[in-house]
Amino acid sequence: MTALLAAEATNGTARTLTITLFLIFVAVTLAITVWASRQTKSAADFYAGGRSFSGFQNGMAIGGDYMSAASFLGIAGIIALYGYDGFLYSIGFLVAWLVALLLVAELLRNSGKYTMADVLAFRMRQRPVRTAAAVSTITVSIFYLLAQMVGAGALVALLLGIRPGTTFLGMDADTAKIATIILVGALMIIYVTVGGMKGTTYVQIVKAFLLMSGALVMTLLVLAHYKFNLSALLGDAAAASGKGDAFLEPGLRYGVEVAGDATKTFYNKVDLLSLGIALVLGTAGLPHILIRFYTVPTAKAARKSVLWAIGIIGAFYLLTLALGFGAAALVGSKAITDQDKAGNTAAPQLAQALGVDFFGGELGGAALLAVIAAVAFATILAVVAGLTLASSSSLAHDFYANVIKRGDASERQEVRVARISAFVIGAVSIVLSIFAQNLNVAFLVALAFAVAASGNLPAILYSLFWRRFNTSGAVWAIYGGLLSAVLLVFFSPVVSGAPTSMFPDSNWQWFPLSNPGILSIPFGFLCGWIGTLISKETDEEKYAELEVRALTGAGAH
Repeated sequence: MTALLAAEATNGTARTLTITLFLIFVAVTLAITVWASRQTKSAADFYAGGRSFSGFQNGMAIGGDYMSAASFLGIAGIIALYGYDGFLYSIGFLVAWLVALLLVAELLRNSGKYTMADVLAFRMRQRPVRTAAAVSTITVSIFYLLAQMVGAGALVALLLGIRPGTTFLGMDADTAKIATIILVGALMIIYVTVGGMKGTTYVQIVKAFLLMSGALVMTLLVLAHYKFNLSALLGDAAAASGKGDAFLEPGLRYGVEVAGDATKTFYNKVDLLSLGIALVLGTAGLPHILIRFYTVPTAKAARKSVLWAIGIIGAFYLLTLALGFGAAALVGSKAITDQDKAGNTAAPQLAQALGVDFFGGELGGAALLAVIAAVAFATILAVVAGLTLASSSSLAHDFYANVIKRGDASERQEVRVARISAFVIGAVSIVLSIFAQNLNVAFLVALAFAVAASGNLPAILYSLFWRRFNTSGAVWAIYGGLLSAVLLVFFSPVVSGAPTSMFPDSNWQWFPLSNPGILSIPFGFLCGWIGTLISKETDEEKYAELEVRALTGAGAH
């Protein structure tokens, strides 16, 4: 009965409650953004929040940036549908932070100013490197933005009780999702253009607190429902999934053994390895995470912020286990896929089921659904603002100021171009998101991770640790890794040739893997190595200066 109620369309009271909570959150965050805009007086304020945030504040903001719709909606959904295999995302996203902490966090903060390209271009020719870095930043950000927008569309369809065959304000389910994607795009553009990094950071901190609180409350309710008996929870989840004990074992979605087809089995196992590599290496190349290290005043604060982020994010990913298995047990896979094929609404549907159980009737379900949905919306809005800020900053600071204007642009001009860029990037993301609605959002983020690890990570690591590295190597690494990742995705089952593809009715797929990381990441490193060796350019003095700055912070802005 609980699962049935949880799957039913929300009534008018739920809609009113949900819309009210959502509008309250939007009003509060817009107020924060307007307040921050009055504190934003220079380029350093717009790009790096005046470098005024403490380690704890920045750790919360990083957590807010990282715990995106993919974490809350996507991972809960993929665990609810595929059990054990879904938890691989939680583990991969968390382990990735150790790579970021050990290899790049402190060194990047000491060496740069506003964007990732500041480090890459420090000892190289500015124009080609900054152009490549800007292209890479925008590409990764758009992949990541797709995930957030798709999550927003699925969420609103659930909130307003819109399923295939039903309407709201004359809109069918597909039209309502598209309208939502456009609304989220418009809000993110406002956050970035008005508030800059200060506004975006404070929105992230508020959102991280709300998301952790919401996930913790839901986890406690799930455990209370089962009297804190984890065995009973897992047993019910396996039974309701329709997959039996296989739900609790590896191999349901990744590394699937295909009887009588050794080639397909091999590809499935390689795809799992490819996904793992992309998840673990991707964080250290994500532009919107990397620019967060510039918002703190010292290297010590950068280290502290990453440690806080690891604690916050680690706790959250443990909670996703309870959310995913709780949704499988109390909502059921059929009710989840009836609402959203990719499972992106499992967590809000679980909230509705728990509300019915603990707070009595449909109104209780509607109330908890409204609260959790508002938190999920907060998550989406905050993350898209961070992503848009990273890509618009790169376009303005790297491409406009240092490539087009050759370092001769005023701060006022730079910030104006960053604001215009936010509009353009927002518009592109909105259009692409409309075609990606069949895909699970955690899966979409894994693609962004693969692209980041292929294009950005080789150039960053070579730049920080290889004395011989030069301009040619940086350009080859970025373009080689980026193009290989994007092309392999384009010719993979993600885009065409499968029922869940972006274009399910077309078929130009020849690459068998869903994640390109296992090929594109080594290819990016190989391109950087070859590009370096074929050029005689070298600058020992500049490398020595970068090394001192990276390790000590001397001369950092």
